[in-house]
Amino acid sequence: MTMARRDTYTPDTLLAVAVRVFNERGYDGTSMEHLSKAAGISKSSIYHHVRGKEELLRRAVSRALDGLFGILAEPGARDGRAIERLEYVTRRTAEVLMAELPYVTLLLRVHGNTDTERWALARRREFDQQVAELLKQAAAEGDLRADIDVRLATRLLFGMINSIVEWYRPERGSAEPEVAAAVVRMAFAGLRVT
Repeated sequence: MTMARRDTYTPDTLLAVAVRVFNERGYDGTSMEHLSKAAGISKSSIYHHVRGKEELLRRAVSRALDGLFGILAEPGARDGRAIERLEYVTRRTAEVLMAELPYVTLLLRVHGNTDTERWALARRREFDQQVAELLKQAAAEGDLRADIDVRLATRLLFGMINSIVEWYRPERGSAEPEVAAAVVRMAFAGLRVT
């Protein structure tokens, strides 16, 4: 029976188990023993797929980061006025967060204790800076309220989007498009020049 389970394990299914355990126990609180028990396979079987738990972490946060940076390459993020691109990026960021919920949750919980975590934090800051630049451009184009500090608006916008990981549960019936649309409506009702 163990052999049959081992044969059906793939790097992706092992990664999904690892992300679940990392999110439950914390990355630092997770051992290879925890991962092998959760996966129902031996530690040596895990090492057949990866070099160790940090490789699993890197694959997981890379998946989240690739989804986020992919947004910035989409036509909606590149074409039009900055305010329109910012709204598009905001909506898509919320959508990616919900579609990749366990992976983005893990990304938002890294602390910088390992090389992989420091790399992930640097990439997150890079993404945040690119979105902040869109906010600055929208303000320069006169589409954002002049009485709102752009740095504060950036933090509040990301705070609202990132908080979705704390309460969003697809099994409870919240539809991704509705949540993403609500984020955009609420944020830009306060940011846009009326």
